[in-house]
Amino acid sequence: MDNAGSRFSPIQAFLEFLHAKYAPLREGEVATYIPELATADPEAFGICVATTDGFVYEVGASRQEFTIQSISKPFVYGLALDDNGPEWMMAKVGVEPSGDAFNAISLHKVTGCPLNPMINTGAIATTGQIAADTPQQRLERILQMFSLYAGRRLRIDQDVYLSESRTGHRNRAIGHLLRNFDVLTDEPNATVDTYFQQCAIAVTCGDLALMGATLANQGINPLTGVRAIREDHVENVLSVMASCGMYDFSGGWIYNVGMPAKSGVAGGVLAVLPGQLGIGVYSPRLDTQGNSVRALKVCEELSRAWELHQFNPPYCPQNSRRLTYTSAQRTSSRTRHPAEREHLRASGHLIHVVEMQSNLAFSTTEPIIRDVIGSAEKPRGMILDCHHVTSINRVAARLLADLARDLKSRKCDVYFTHTSRLPMLKAQVATHLADSDLCAELFRYHSTDAALEQCEDLLLGEARAQHTSGKNLREFEITAGLTEEELAVFASLLTDRHYASGEVIIRLGTESTNLFLITKGVVGVWLGAVTGEGRRMGSFSVGTMVGEMAFLDGEKRSANVVAEGDVECAVLEIATFLALQQSHPTLHTKILRNIGISLATKLRKLNQDVTILSAQRD
Repeated sequence: MDNAGSRFSPIQAFLEFLHAKYAPLREGEVATYIPELATADPEAFGICVATTDGFVYEVGASRQEFTIQSISKPFVYGLALDDNGPEWMMAKVGVEPSGDAFNAISLHKVTGCPLNPMINTGAIATTGQIAADTPQQRLERILQMFSLYAGRRLRIDQDVYLSESRTGHRNRAIGHLLRNFDVLTDEPNATVDTYFQQCAIAVTCGDLALMGATLANQGINPLTGVRAIREDHVENVLSVMASCGMYDFSGGWIYNVGMPAKSGVAGGVLAVLPGQLGIGVYSPRLDTQGNSVRALKVCEELSRAWELHQFNPPYCPQNSRRLTYTSAQRTSSRTRHPAEREHLRASGHLIHVVEMQSNLAFSTTEPIIRDVIGSAEKPRGMILDCHHVTSINRVAARLLADLARDLKSRKCDVYFTHTSRLPMLKAQVATHLADSDLCAELFRYHSTDAALEQCEDLLLGEARAQHTSGKNLREFEITAGLTEEELAVFASLLTDRHYASGEVIIRLGTESTNLFLITKGVVGVWLGAVTGEGRRMGSFSVGTMVGEMAFLDGEKRSANVVAEGDVECAVLEIATFLALQQSHPTLHTKILRNIGISLATKLRKLNQDVTILSAQRD
């Protein structure tokens, strides 16, 4: 168990405070109806909290072994669900609270089935549903299951088992009664004996906390990463723990503490806060209902102090939309031909970007879907940015998959971006849509900027507003205001160059000797390496220039520029440009001014982007 660094934690300090506060409490009595339990040290007292990422806080006798007793019941019920499914189990064992003591013989007056799996009748019936060819195989499967939850191989305390077996006549009577109603179909004494052994499994309250954290973590042990129960059965187990786990005190427990829990007569209590943590407490002194007195006090105070009550969850922002904008408001980082920029200003409202945030479940995803569907009558591009999403559940993932499929059917290009930390989203979309090509398309781009570039290209291509060739120099920003004679002189100064896909046009750190006008294709600008750890900062398309900053100030190149496909450039050498000062001073001045205007335009776009991002996020 990982508890490094907890020494100075305020969480650890609070657990130590609770331990010191309740250690002097002497109320309750150690269980004696099983003789071996009466030998427990009544002063033993341990508290443990395990989080869903595997961090453990512990104080007191947290590693002292005791027998699990009735805390075994919900876990064996989960194994029976995995073996048989909920429908079969409902026909054998109900889920209604009985309001009776743990050892009450409570059967449904019509069906003869136990009322729930948390009382002895239901637990013995549940043990009998574990798939096995022999009693020994059944016991081994149960032990293996508990070991998956605890993250270590557990054992049976033989002394306690034999003590229970010698005195367990009431439970044997329950077994025969269940056989009478065909709830059990095997020889009942063998099943009851297995039940005695499962109750005698030795655990610590550290084990209990980790077992609770495994349930809180959707059935996956947070330390080992191994699944202990099917995810879709976790909610069934937690439900019966919440309604029946504390016997005839279950109502008071859920009212005051508010977490699914289970107690055992050896003095253990396990509580689960779904999605967050598991709690294990051990103290053998019991109240009249068979629950540990100290454990009840500790759990109630933990719930109150840390606001753990499941019906008073932490505030989850309903506005899970961090930011929304269109390509008319904020375009991608690609520097485009002036005519393309104008078209995006006019039609970019058809491309939407939605930055999502926080935890995505039904309540936080539904407003996103509502806004996306209502944001534009016929959107042409929709980008759902997951960069600030901390988690997503199955329901949210399926809703987003349905949204994507609906938008695609309406001829809208849809992309999920920044999803590397959300494997659940990709897995659920792939399963739900059952279309590998569509799934690959939805997750085609990691970055939002790359997806936005693609949507813009498609929109421009549909309108035939995309410039694939820049042979007409009059359309370049650098030639604005030139006379026909000046344009002819400028054209005579340029040399044509061709670059294959992936070829480096400008290399980081080299001397600046020329300016590049993109006449065909697209070039990408990279900081650092072109691949691997490098970062693509933007791109330039036909009608734009690249390399102008170093061209003006003479500094070394500050980035790599790489051809993305087949690229052609018209190149202006620095020496040729400087010579214009003498031969054509007016032309030199106009070109210099146009380069300055181009840089100012890029800076203005950056300022507008910052304003949009800041205004919406504030």
